[in-house]
Amino acid sequence: MSTTARDGGAGHDGGAVGEIVLVGHADLTPRTLELVECELRRRLEERRVRGSAMVRCGAGAPLAFGRAARASGRRLIVVIPTDDGIPAMPPRRDRTAAGELLNLADQARLLEYDPYHRDSCVGADERVVASSGLLLAVWDGSPSNGRDATAHLVTYARARGIPVEIVWPAGAEREAVPAVPAAGAARTSR
Repeated sequence: MSTTARDGGAGHDGGAVGEIVLVGHADLTPRTLELVECELRRRLEERRVRGSAMVRCGAGAPLAFGRAARASGRRLIVVIPTDDGIPAMPPRRDRTAAGELLNLADQARLLEYDPYHRDSCVGADERVVASSGLLLAVWDGSPSNGRDATAHLVTYARARGIPVEIVWPAGAEREAVPAVPAAGAARTSR
């Protein structure tokens, strides 16, 4: 695995084939994660464009995407948080998934953001999405709220002319998880 420092990302140029990026709800049930992983693998195997798969490090949909990308023979790029260029420790709920994703990855990209703050995570997702050629969104169609920004990221991609495919298999469900604190909130769970 190689590591590339990159912050900000390149903008979408409309014609270039960029990475296939995934965003999605963090509160999927275990059964839904199985359904999503199967659907993502199917879509990645059927896609003629051979772009790399890229995802911001985390549990749930990002891990399902990482597994599906590797199973479909795609290069996997995992975006990890940094603090002044030094990799940052992910929140406790994401640590096991982060380890597996880094083991699956062909490349890790460093991106300056605070994984403990929602606004910082959304900003990181926007930078990753802006550099993509296709956005896969694990999304049930619900609006963004204080804990989930999937609808915002879909709108963000569409406003920039980035193709979006919604992934929400029949029988998919969400469960409640704690919100990621807004910027300025105290860090707990380190």
